[in-house]
Amino acid sequence: MKLKELTKAEEQMMHRIWQLGRTTVKAIVEKMPDPKPAVNTVSTIVRSLADKEYLGFEQVGRGYEYFPIVEKAEYRKQFMSRMMSTYFQDSFKDLVSFFAKENKIKPEELDELIQEVKRDLKKEENQ
Repeated sequence: MKLKELTKAEEQMMHRIWQLGRTTVKAIVEKMPDPKPAVNTVSTIVRSLADKEYLGFEQVGRGYEYFPIVEKAEYRKQFMSRMMSTYFQDSFKDLVSFFAKENKIKPEELDELIQEVKRDLKKEENQ
C-alpha cells in the first residue's frame, strides 16, 4: 500500500501517537510539552491523519479514540525509499557515503557496520 505523504506536523503527531497507542486528542495534548497547542489544532491534524488512512478511530462516549493503522516500520520503509529516490537517485552507495561524510564516520566504523549487515543477512538466509 502506497502511503500518502505527511506534512511535518502530521509526521510529528504520528510519532507521538505511535508512542501512545490508542489515545484521544485530549490525552495527546496533555502529553505535549509547554506551550501546549490548542485542542482544535491537534484535532485538525489527527483528523487529517485519519483522512490519509494513517489512523483509525472509534467513538467512545461523546469523543473519539484514535489508533495507528500504519505501523511505524512501514512508514519508515516508504519514507526512506522516497528519500533514496528523491535525493540519492536510488543509490544506496550515495546515501551511505553522504551520511558517512556528514557524520565523519571512521573507516573502522564502516567496516564494523558492513560486518554487522553481513551477519544479519546470513541470519535471514538461514531462517
